Amino acid sequence: MKEISWDDFTQVELRIGRIIKTEPFPEARKPAYKLLLDFGEEIGLKKSSAQITVHYTPEELVGKQVLAVINFPVKQIGPMRSECLVTGFYDSNGDVILCKPDKELPLGSKLL
Repeated sequence: MKEISWDDFTQVELRIGRIIKTEPFPEARKPAYKLLLDFGEEIGLKKSSAQITVHYTPEELVGKQVLAVINFPVKQIGPMRSECLVTGFYDSNGDVILCKPDKELPLGSKLL
């Protein structure tokens, strides 16, 4: 594992966003959803895609708060431009489970 400095870590903007819209992403190479996230007034709305179709339906994702990296460059994923990276963990089968707070937080809250 590569060691990074504290300064490296503090440059990563990990923020709380709320999923406000989901839809299937049939153009993706692996099963995925298109997500629209709200990070609050200061940051606004950002789009992302996530390979989270095994554990979540589009309907149950709407309203969930998640932890996302918001300062990566925009990444073209098929026909969409992903503006943030929603974080998660692989389960024992290699499927993604979202990283999310266990209590409600203000949108845009930063991981310290």
